[in-house]
Amino acid sequence: MSNRENVLISADELARRLDAGEPTTLLDVRWELAQPDGTAAYERGHLPGAVYVSLDDDLTDHCVPGRGRHPLPSGPALQAAARRWGMRSGVPVVVYDDWNRAGSSRAWWVLTAAGIPDVHILDGGLSAWQGELHSGAVTPEPGDVTVAHDDLYAAARRTVTADQAAAAAVLLDARAPERYRGDVEPVDAVAGHIPGALNAPSTALLGEDGALLPDADLIRWFEELGVRADSEVAVYCGSGVTAAVTVAALAAVGVDAALFPGSWSQWSSEPDRPVATG
Repeated sequence: MSNRENVLISADELARRLDAGEPTTLLDVRWELAQPDGTAAYERGHLPGAVYVSLDDDLTDHCVPGRGRHPLPSGPALQAAARRWGMRSGVPVVVYDDWNRAGSSRAWWVLTAAGIPDVHILDGGLSAWQGELHSGAVTPEPGDVTVAHDDLYAAARRTVTADQAAAAAVLLDARAPERYRGDVEPVDAVAGHIPGALNAPSTALLGEDGALLPDADLIRWFEELGVRADSEVAVYCGSGVTAAVTVAALAAVGVDAALFPGSWSQWSSEPDRPVATG
């Protein structure tokens, strides 16, 4: 199995699994920066049996101060949510979204950081699915999955603090170029980027069909940013969501990158932090 197959699943392979009756938990994680609540879109049409997951409510703990706009949830809170979604021990999980793989990558990162195995992102998202869609909400039987870590900041996937991000050998900023440069800042109080960071927009990792670029193209793209297989890489974005797309893409080509969960929303809120523009 390639690294890519550890991270992604194709729509054809998912359809084969479902047609064969193989137990699979489907999670619909629709979220956009401008439309964070994906409930209405989910209820209009979702994969058969898919359960809606709220990125803002279930994959974030807004009670955590000083860690940006989307602090990571606690292990116990995530376990309760995952059981509510019907997740069961030993049953594979497929996560999907309909916007730039942001919601599904956040879910993939959080669930795998929690120590849950066999979690895959639907490559190409909802638009890659050629099968039927169901409307309305799904309320599954409660699951029994166990989260192995109480603190996802020190769990099965690597994170970095603001200081560690600044000192990383390679620091990638996954935001759009205009936000990286500081030309615009639609959300946070300060425009710009962490000094020394290189712009690596997460959307550039996707083809026109929304699927992750082929491995050879990803490797070439990351190598141009100085990333090698053994590089110490950290990734951030606005608030730790779209950076997970870049972490997933790096994982697909065998690079274990760290996430700065607080990202620019944390960095820019700390008055003593330096800011670069351009």
